[in-house]
Amino acid sequence: MRKRLQLLQEDLILWERGWYNYIVHRLRRFGGWFETNKDVLVDILMARRGGYQRPFLHLSVSVLVIAAILSAPILANAYPGRGVTGALADFTPPSAVVSSLDLSDYGIQTQVSEKPRDQTITYNIQSGDTLSTIAQKFNVSVDTIKWANDIKSDSLTVGDALKIPPVTGLVIKVNEGETIYSIAKKYKTDAQKIVNFPFNDFTDLNTFALNVGQPLIVPDGVMPDAAPIAPPSFSTSPLAAGGSGQFAWPTVGIITQYPIWYHMAFDIANPSNPPVTAAGDGTVILVEYLTYGYGRHVIIDHGGGLSTLYGHMVEIYVKNGDHVSRGQVIGKMGSTGRSTGTHLHFEVRRNGTPVNPTSFLK
Repeated sequence: MRKRLQLLQEDLILWERGWYNYIVHRLRRFGGWFETNKDVLVDILMARRGGYQRPFLHLSVSVLVIAAILSAPILANAYPGRGVTGALADFTPPSAVVSSLDLSDYGIQTQVSEKPRDQTITYNIQSGDTLSTIAQKFNVSVDTIKWANDIKSDSLTVGDALKIPPVTGLVIKVNEGETIYSIAKKYKTDAQKIVNFPFNDFTDLNTFALNVGQPLIVPDGVMPDAAPIAPPSFSTSPLAAGGSGQFAWPTVGIITQYPIWYHMAFDIANPSNPPVTAAGDGTVILVEYLTYGYGRHVIIDHGGGLSTLYGHMVEIYVKNGDHVSRGQVIGKMGSTGRSTGTHLHFEVRRNGTPVNPTSFLK
């Protein structure tokens, strides 16, 4: 009987090792396949510009949880724990004792990050609230709150619920026959701003077609009988006041969108397709010819962790590895990729992350 149990135990160990080797082999093959084909997934996510953000995160977390559950028995057998007996069983190391810790002594403070909102939220009016304080709290305009709640006066009632759109502008439902262009014209904003908002969805990413009845965020939009609330546009000029002047304006035109949390860049429009120039000395590190996202675009490395991106061009005159000088023509303004009209999308990046370009420009 003992021998049979011993043989059974050996068989179970061999069975477990066989499954372990099989799973490891399959995971390695999957890892190799994923490394080879991950660019396809990246292209899809870039084309959607945030449309798949939440489903992708939920799927990723689910996969990690399932992987942890499946691998737990294997790890437990591979690294078995050992019980502690005797005097050590009652010993608690000082590092494990919960005590009061003042992080301010170490110069550590908790910073609450501002999380981007993808949809309208509900806010209950509290004592002392005014339209202006609520607007400031959620970083939208007073008119945005009035239009979202059909408010005609400035008086508020404590406890009432207000709808707060995610950005300054309007939240509408698409009517039959409407397009982003007719909607932009109706609400006195730019169609590119509607496209740039990452949580707006379209039935066709090439034509930006809309579904009848779908909600749509119209950034900087105003009611038809109201005056525009968007910041006044001005022509790019090397003589403009402001910034450090580390970079030069890359083209000439009208600024149609300023940096905002979901679009940390300048959009500069000019229907005459002017040339695009390098904002500073550097090396071209990326040249892409895409039909989505940034379209035909160039990235220049300026050293010190800084780089600049030039998007939606119709022609590109440089290639990877080229050294360029400030003011050198690198392409021609166009409307390629996720674009509704001829303009340049200009970014400044620090260590690969877009930052507000305003302080770098004159």
